[in-house]
Amino acid sequence: MEGDRIADSLLVHVVDDDPAVRDSLALLLQSAGMSVRGPDLAAAFLSVAPTLDAGGVLTDVRMPEIDGLTLQRRLAELNPGLAAVVVTGHADVPIAVAAFKAGAREFLETPFDNERLIGVVKEVLAESQRVHQASKAAEAIVTRLATLTRRERQVLARLVEREPNKTIAYDLGTGPRTVEVQRARVMKKMGARNLAEPVRMVLVVERAPANQAGRLT
Repeated sequence: MEGDRIADSLLVHVVDDDPAVRDSLALLLQSAGMSVRGPDLAAAFLSVAPTLDAGGVLTDVRMPEIDGLTLQRRLAELNPGLAAVVVTGHADVPIAVAAFKAGAREFLETPFDNERLIGVVKEVLAESQRVHQASKAAEAIVTRLATLTRRERQVLARLVEREPNKTIAYDLGTGPRTVEVQRARVMKKMGARNLAEPVRMVLVVERAPANQAGRLT
C-alpha cells in the first residue's frame, strides 16, 4: 500500500552479515547526515525491497545464503529505483565486472577513503531520487492513458508523430471532424492544455525506468 511505503531520499540500507561492518558503515554515513538501516541478511532486505521508495543499498559480495551479486540482480527486478554500491575486501577484476553487470552503480575495495565512500553514496542517492521521481511521474501518466479508449490512443499515437487531422482521419478511416472531437477528449483526459503536453507525457513514459505502459495502440 502506498501509505506503507518508506520515503526518504537520504536512506541507505546497509546489507552485510557482519554486525561490526554494519555498525561501522552506519556510523560513518550517519555522521554525513544520512539515515541508515541494516538488515542482518540479504533475504531480509529483499523481503521488504518492493515496498521501499528512493534510497541506496550498500552491500558486500560474499554473504551467506544470498551473495551480493544475487542480491543486486534480484533488486533490479524487485525495485530498480534502489541503487546499489558494493563495498568489499574480496575484490578482483572478475568480481568487479560481475558486480557492475549485476547492476552495481559503484564498486569500492576496502580499505577505502571515508570521504570517497560518502561522496559515492551521495551521488547514488541523488541518482536513485531522480529515478524514483521519473517513475512516479510515469505512473501518473500511465493512469491517465488507461482512461483513453482504443481509438483515442490511436489518435494520440498519431498526434505524437505530429500528423495533421486530415492524415489521421484518412489513416483511421474516419472524418476530420471526428478526429477533432477525439483529439479534444484526449486533451481533456490527459489534463493537457496544449498539444505539446500529451507529447511530452508520452515521452516521459517511454523514457521512464521499468516502463509498464506498453504500446499506445
